[in-house]
Amino acid sequence: RDGRPIGWNIPYSFNDSDLRISVRQLHMYVGKSGDELPFAALKYTIGECNYGGRVTDDKDRRLLSTLLDMIYDNKITEEEFNLSASGVYRIPRNNTLQAYVEYVDSLPTIPRPEVFGLHDNADITKDLNDTNQMIATLITTMGEAGGGGEAGGQEQVVRLMCSDILERLQPNFDIEKVQKAFPVLYEQSLNQVLTQEMLRYNRLTTIVRNSLINVIKAIDGTIVMSSDLEKVYNSLSIGKVPPMWMSKSYPSMKPAAAYVEDFFARLNMLQSWYEAGTPPSAFWLPGFFFTPSFCTAVLQNYARKNNLAIDTIAFDFQMMDMDPDIYKNGESPQEGVYVYGMYLEGCGWDIASRTLSESKPRVLFESSPVIWFKPVPTKEIKERPSYSCPVYRTADRRGVLATTGHSTNFLMFLKMPTDKPEAHWTMRGVCMLLSLSY
Repeated sequence: RDGRPIGWNIPYSFNDSDLRISVRQLHMYVGKSGDELPFAALKYTIGECNYGGRVTDDKDRRLLSTLLDMIYDNKITEEEFNLSASGVYRIPRNNTLQAYVEYVDSLPTIPRPEVFGLHDNADITKDLNDTNQMIATLITTMGEAGGGGEAGGQEQVVRLMCSDILERLQPNFDIEKVQKAFPVLYEQSLNQVLTQEMLRYNRLTTIVRNSLINVIKAIDGTIVMSSDLEKVYNSLSIGKVPPMWMSKSYPSMKPAAAYVEDFFARLNMLQSWYEAGTPPSAFWLPGFFFTPSFCTAVLQNYARKNNLAIDTIAFDFQMMDMDPDIYKNGESPQEGVYVYGMYLEGCGWDIASRTLSESKPRVLFESSPVIWFKPVPTKEIKERPSYSCPVYRTADRRGVLATTGHSTNFLMFLKMPTDKPEAHWTMRGVCMLLSLSY
């Protein structure tokens, strides 16, 4: 629970009653099992009923199942069964009660991340989360009070901030011109994606522009500072994204300064696409407002070109080089698209072997390579050693449960090549993010 979101995506209310009933069931099943231990029954009752009944996220259910698979295994009856890589956490050889008590007393007071299958970097993630929560609480308790002598200076800072953003904010996209340059075509669904993305960003741009103009007017005293404008002012004064913006925005956990830079980068991506007159040879995947529409359009292009039903095809993922400029300045693939700009959390990337690797000490995030999203018929996708890596839009990982059964923050599972068992990376909490929190 401490490692969330790199541990559980959602904080669950596991309690002592779950543990007690699980221990009773374990005692009952083992006592009546005879020579063969009923691991399958234990996994079901504990993983699906006791704890599993509380778990709503399917990625968390996969983690729960992986943890139980590690413990409820025939290897646990061997002379010494290690519960962690270092062997600090293990089942002792000596089976006397006193030996077990002495062993438990020798365990570290503060559990190390390895006992949960996590990398040592998870402690840093936990500490950062605790620190951010404490700072957010302090800011909340401060309320809206402030020294009268500093009010004028703060107003000028916010006014300069608003003026700078307005100066850099480009006009709304001309949708009519875009539709003429990129008409609706049967063979090119990405044209419609561009138009829809520009419409979404236009709505956000309008809200940002109008709110900033009105905040400046309110500071100058030409209009009344309404409650909504006061929320915008207060948020900008402490470096937070105003709630008014977030109500029409794409998911983001960035502070105001980083959010604005990211927002401008997204607008520039769409503007460059429009000015080029053709889709780019490599796409910055985090730049899309609604990423699923882009992925569906790529599959749709392939399906229409090859006269296939779209539900009979899927993406095959091929890892490319790390430098996206090689592909941005090159040619587009014959099928599918090159995408870049994602980040790996919970692991590293081995450039030489193009496989997942252990995280470097104190490195929490690592850029992913350029990935070729290659549409192919589902039956032609070859099985190879890989980890089904969940892709999330923000580092929080959790979101609202949609009708698809997935979180609104979840995008897809991406097959990442690995030379380790998939369970290893599942317990590491490995995922791919489209956007960081800074």
